[in-house]
Amino acid sequence: MKKTALITGASSGIGKELAYIHASKGGDLVIVARSKEKLEALKVELEKKYTTKVTIIVKDLTKESAAKEIYEEVKRAGLEVNYLINNAGFGGQGKFHEREWEQDLAMINLNITALTALTRFFLPGLVKRNEGKILNVSSTASLLPGPLQAVYYATKAYVTSFSNAIAEELHDTDVTVTALLPGATETEFAKTSGMDKTDLFQNTHSAKSVAEDGYNGMLKGKLNVMAGLSFVQRIMMGSVPLTPKSILLSQVRKMQEVKN
Repeated sequence: MKKTALITGASSGIGKELAYIHASKGGDLVIVARSKEKLEALKVELEKKYTTKVTIIVKDLTKESAAKEIYEEVKRAGLEVNYLINNAGFGGQGKFHEREWEQDLAMINLNITALTALTRFFLPGLVKRNEGKILNVSSTASLLPGPLQAVYYATKAYVTSFSNAIAEELHDTDVTVTALLPGATETEFAKTSGMDKTDLFQNTHSAKSVAEDGYNGMLKGKLNVMAGLSFVQRIMMGSVPLTPKSILLSQVRKMQEVKN
């Protein structure tokens, strides 16, 4: 039986690669993003290359009503979502008190509110059928505070904590929840967030490799999947709990300062 995956932020980066992976396995797709043009182009590519049916939903997930509207569109279309992949998200570089509040509010709405709402709308159906998987794209940023990206790091801390908590709530079902924690990844994120001129994004991993790790981890029902990290970076992340907070904060700040 074909599995249908709903993927947000599917027009580029990790989301687009996840769509290709799922389609290559013969699954159907509901792809969501703001750009109708990009979604339509992706639909044509996927349906031409694979045996898959692609439904597009054009939606701005920073809007409060978006998640419910997506859920209702899926129901009206008579679609049953087996895999919910909450991938959409964005960040922004700068001191919190100097950044535009509207940008940070939109970030909170997308990274936290939309992800939580979509999970709440679709999860009861998965539990009722006692099958299905959720993949929430978080970040290694969720494991520590992020000076110069204070709100972004905090939103990702929420995503990991929320995902892990409901995964345990579902321990007696066949529904699993996986958090994907990528490191610096080669996507549009760096440019749109202003992070492309920082040390943190000088050595990135491909969106395809991160997506493959996340998708495979989701299928296996893993709790957390760290992806896009070198061996040295994995050691560094492992040392986070042992590093004095003041030193850690200083290190993160320096990595995220824009180089002129």
